[in-house]
Amino acid sequence: MRGRFLLSLTLATALAAAAPATAQSLLDYVGECVPFARAASGIQIFGDAWTWWDKAEGHYQRGYIPRRGAVIVFARTPRLPLGHVAVVSQVVDPRVVMVTHANWSHVNGERGHVEQDVTLTDTSPDNDWSEVKVWYRDMDGLGSTTYPIYGFIYPAAINGTPRARANPELTGEQPDEVGALIDAYR
Repeated sequence: MRGRFLLSLTLATALAAAAPATAQSLLDYVGECVPFARAASGIQIFGDAWTWWDKAEGHYQRGYIPRRGAVIVFARTPRLPLGHVAVVSQVVDPRVVMVTHANWSHVNGERGHVEQDVTLTDTSPDNDWSEVKVWYRDMDGLGSTTYPIYGFIYPAAINGTPRARANPELTGEQPDEVGALIDAYR
């Protein structure tokens, strides 16, 4: 019972730190991807997005298979000098997921807004989730850029015990999984 209380307290603290005082929900957040991913996943890692993969070692389970609630860690590139993190909201098929993330597309002319249930597809030649393409609002489809990925950080400690819990707003009531497949395989 004490563990659940501490988990709830940690999540509430993360949400309060990530969301502006006027936010009514996690989806109202406007800002960087890192505080959003921390609040949405419950995974308590700090620092630039690209550093999360190494920082998770010894604290959280890591792997190369998408799972709901996992954080996908984008590598640092010239286009993403700080990397990027997003939270898996739905696994649609072995090569297509939906993510909820902040600070990717322009929304109402500005960056930083949250996008819920966005299509992300594995484009790696070996089907190992080492490269992805992401749905980009400004193109109304998958972007043309392929991004290198380190892998997924799961919300469980290395001993397997649950360590974090995804926010219930991570996914919408009726995510468009068919639309995600159409976007991915067009």
